[in-house]
Amino acid sequence: MTRVLVVEDDAQLARALVINLQARKYTVDAAPDGATALRLVAAEQPDLILLDLGLPDMDGIEVIKALRGWSRAPVLVLSARSGSEDKIRALDVGADDYMTKPFSMDELLARLRAATRRTIESPPPTQTAMVVGTDEFTVDLLAKRVRRGDRDIRLTPTEWHLLEILVTHPGVLVSQRRLLTEVWGPSYRGKTNYLRVYMAQLRRKLEADPAHPRHLVTEPGMGYRFEA
Repeated sequence: MTRVLVVEDDAQLARALVINLQARKYTVDAAPDGATALRLVAAEQPDLILLDLGLPDMDGIEVIKALRGWSRAPVLVLSARSGSEDKIRALDVGADDYMTKPFSMDELLARLRAATRRTIESPPPTQTAMVVGTDEFTVDLLAKRVRRGDRDIRLTPTEWHLLEILVTHPGVLVSQRRLLTEVWGPSYRGKTNYLRVYMAQLRRKLEADPAHPRHLVTEPGMGYRFEA
């Protein structure tokens, strides 16, 4: 049974989350602050963490930083902070997804299922597949080759670098800042137009319908996600 840790200082919301999750057969623990959350993660080893950023004893960003030193459990942020800076900071320090309050319970449950599914399906890093396939194209990470159907697709070094980062993190939202920093360098962290241009080029080369991509997906204002 999947174990979820709810980290939320709003007692009414925390109770609603616990009741809804338990009704769907999740095992649920709850923590009203960051220190309790860290203790429960160490003791109970949850499969997924729902985390508010505005905690009474420490900022949720600091909780994520502390967790990422020793835990790989997916972290889904639930926060009233709607600014893109807050979303990017959370993703950059290790959050896996971000939802703004108020949110739909149905959407939350769908994202929780997706995060759990990715955790189950993803192999350990040392066993990452060298060939990543979709119904449109395949990416050979070792040979640095992309094929669509029976033909090779020529990518520029920059296009390849972007694609490589995304396909080695399947289903994970990779922030704009992280992509810009890793591909172009720290001084380009704000140049989101670079990403738009190169992602459009990748979609034209790889997606069946570039205007409605299925595999190279945009999360507006946040980043990009590869879906196999």
